[in-house]
This record gives sequence, structure tokens and C-alpha cells, in this order.
Amino acid sequence: MKNNTKITKYLRYTSRTALIIITTFWFIFALLSGSEKLGGGLKGILQNIPNALPWLLLFVIVYAAWKWEFIGGLAITLIGLFTIFFFQTYKSLITWLGISLPLLIIGVFLLLSWQLTKGEK
Repeated sequence: MKNNTKITKYLRYTSRTALIIITTFWFIFALLSGSEKLGGGLKGILQNIPNALPWLLLFVIVYAAWKWEFIGGLAITLIGLFTIFFFQTYKSLITWLGISLPLLIIGVFLLLSWQLTKGEK
């Protein structure tokens, strides 16, 4: 039982930390990419905000995953699957490894953490 507790904590904290890092990276990337075509600087960044809104939604899902591991894990896994088709990451190994796979792994980690926690009760 004590071993399960260590595994659960590892899965929980690894997935949460990775989610925050990945979500922050992709949000900033989406916010800045394309802003130079819109005038650059602060003006370009402000005009490019709609490009970053989907990643802002991911912050909301990260919050949900922090509070409710099952719901968050399921949502993150589904988003990982969704990105395969939306971003067509199946066409490029690098893109798949950078976007879809991390979300899928993190979602599974959250689901495993929830399952192990449920088994301890």
C-alpha cells in the first residue's frame, strides 16, 4: 500500500508540473507566433490574442485536472486525441511528439493516479 502511495504522488505531481509547463509554453507560443505579421510589439500581441484562446482554455482544464483527477485526466486525454486530427500531428513525428503525445501521457498519468487513489480508500 505504501508503494502505491509513492507511485500515486509521483504520477500526480509529475503530470501537474508537466501540464503547467506545457500549457504555459504553448500559450506563449500561440500568443507570440504571428504577432509580427500584425504589426509586432504589444500591438501585434494584443491583436493575436484570439490565436491563443484555445490554449487559455487548456489552463481551465489544467485547473479542473488539479481539483478532479478523473475529469481532468479524461479531458486531457481527449484533447491529446483531438490534437492528432486538429493539428494533423499524425503527419509529422516531431509535431506528434511535441503536442499530442505529452498530452496523452499526462492524461493517462492523471487517470492512473485517480485509479490508485480510489483503490486506497
